[in-house]
Amino acid sequence: MNKKAGSFLWNFKQFNTLIPTSRTMRLYSLGFCRPKIVCSNWKLRSLLNDLDNRMQSSIRYLFQDAFIFKSREDSCQAKGISTVRVPTVHRLLCPRRIFFDAKYSVVCVGIPDNGLKKLSFHHEASSEGVLIKERKATPLSSRKLSEECNSLSDVLDTFSKAPTFPSSNYFSAMWTIAKRMSDDQRRFEKQLMFNHPAFNQLCEHLLREAKIMYFDHLLFSLHALVKLGIPQNTLLVQTLLRTIQERLNECDERCLSILSTVLEALEPCKNEHALRSGLRILVDQHVWKIKSIFTLQTVMKFIGQDTPIALKRKLEMKALKELDRFSLLNSQHMFEVLAAMNHRSVVLLNECSEKVIDNIHGCPFKILNNILRSCKDLRYHNLKLFEGIADYVLTTFDIWTLKQVLFLLILFENLGFRPIGLMNLLMKKVVEEPESLNMKSIVSILHVYSSLNHSCQSQDKEFLDVMAAALTGCLHQISSENLLNAVYSFCMMNYFPLAPINQLLQDDIISELLASGDREKNVHKLRILDTCLKLDDTAYHKTLDLALPQPPAVASCPNTKVAEVLSRLLGGEGYFSKNVQLPHNYHIDFEIRMDTKRSQVLPFSDADITCATNIQRVAVLCVPRSSYCLYSSHPRGILAMKMRHLNLMGFHVILVNNWEMDNLEMENAVAFLKTNIYSVEALPTVNANCQST
Repeated sequence: MNKKAGSFLWNFKQFNTLIPTSRTMRLYSLGFCRPKIVCSNWKLRSLLNDLDNRMQSSIRYLFQDAFIFKSREDSCQAKGISTVRVPTVHRLLCPRRIFFDAKYSVVCVGIPDNGLKKLSFHHEASSEGVLIKERKATPLSSRKLSEECNSLSDVLDTFSKAPTFPSSNYFSAMWTIAKRMSDDQRRFEKQLMFNHPAFNQLCEHLLREAKIMYFDHLLFSLHALVKLGIPQNTLLVQTLLRTIQERLNECDERCLSILSTVLEALEPCKNEHALRSGLRILVDQHVWKIKSIFTLQTVMKFIGQDTPIALKRKLEMKALKELDRFSLLNSQHMFEVLAAMNHRSVVLLNECSEKVIDNIHGCPFKILNNILRSCKDLRYHNLKLFEGIADYVLTTFDIWTLKQVLFLLILFENLGFRPIGLMNLLMKKVVEEPESLNMKSIVSILHVYSSLNHSCQSQDKEFLDVMAAALTGCLHQISSENLLNAVYSFCMMNYFPLAPINQLLQDDIISELLASGDREKNVHKLRILDTCLKLDDTAYHKTLDLALPQPPAVASCPNTKVAEVLSRLLGGEGYFSKNVQLPHNYHIDFEIRMDTKRSQVLPFSDADITCATNIQRVAVLCVPRSSYCLYSSHPRGILAMKMRHLNLMGFHVILVNNWEMDNLEMENAVAFLKTNIYSVEALPTVNANCQST
């Protein structure tokens, strides 16, 4: 008797370690569960009766925080569940992974609503051989699935034959396969995927496993779902979003990178906003613990442009701290990262620029394109960096296609940088190989060269003739807006091809331009075209007979310091005029009237002076830095055309740089304007008069 009692107590003590705690879970409308610990209420007799079965099943079924669904005709349903009771074993015996098999199911026995639902496990196969076979079954990795399957349907067929845990591997494999396809093939395969009979079952499996799979698998699943085109407002996607929010504390450094990428693929919604806010809090708390440069840059790239400036600066300081560990790829990628975050860190950009310049040879086109595009977005102008890229493309010109060179030139134009050597070489190539041009390249080349006001005296005329001939050959297929852009660029360069202009001035083309969505932009270009045809010395005497709307009046505020300097230099405000409006919609900041030798300033009070022929009108233009090419005194296309037209209207043009005038003392400013206003011969007389005064 004592032996029986001792054996009973020993068995009870050993089994006590297997007694699970209980959790109740409430299935909310979005399908996510919140566990609540409750007291265990197991009966001793039921424990003893089920001892053998439970010890076997506890090894095989290691559930933790699992979804419990009612079983209906061997398929899982997510409806009609309020509160269930799920056993979980000790954490040492219970990993996150779980193996779902069609041979086994979890059944909830119905009880009154005011009580806890009991749980029972039903085994359809319990032989030792089957159990050993099942225990040895291993889930297929997403990489193996993507290598063995050639389509999305193949992955679903593999799942339907033998479903394994976790389901995230199937979705990740499908997205990996989809990335290898063309756009048309991917669109067709996605349609087959949605119509596949196993697709809904796979989604149900993923919905059940969301609480128990590893956190990185959960993130990969959500990323694959969104990329595969599953609508974001579905129960499945929203459930994963909410589950990720609840398990956000499980996020390690690797998951931080994955989560940042996932957020970039999501559309704005409440759950996405909440998850992004949680990510920012997590990053703010653990930014100094991030060890991987790749993870740091991924987080910075996808954390969002509306991130608080304090967090942006903290990430910037972390990147500066890790500069010594930056590889060449990290330095190249940093431009795109800062542009995506919309944070202009000059110190960080300067350091990365140095490394890029030192290792520029062998840099692929994609990297160069991203760097220049990011510099434009960040308004970062590094002349040494731009010259290094331009010189590299110039020395390796033969390995680049015309399209690639044009892309880089367009980016240089956006930055205001004029790569003289590269543009001269491209002019030579165009003259030698005009057959390489198509309509898009013609319009792009004309835009870049006219905007940067670039010309090469040795081959300028030949280059423009070749471009005009190429444009004439495309007139039968060119759109009205492209034609207007091309002719507008020609006019800025003081070149007027007759055939393109004749086609542009047709009534149907003009009507189409005035009725387009860019009406204001088209009207502006047509007005400039009309001005060029009237003022420039051209063989085309026909002008636009159009009632173009007048441009809106622009309130102009002349430079007050320049006005003060002119008043002191000329002897009062009666010797110059402010805000002068001229014909052809031109405006000048100040006008001065002088004799033809530019030795004497004439007052504006003389009424007969406007009719005199021995007058030299002087136009003083206060121009910003953007009117010149980057870090040079070379005027860009608009300013160069305005200066040309003002000269044709009888003006002597003086350019005053606003940023330079603001930095000059009054005496130096007076000396600067005096040197530019008066002729060289008249300067000694003017200086003597000033000294006597």
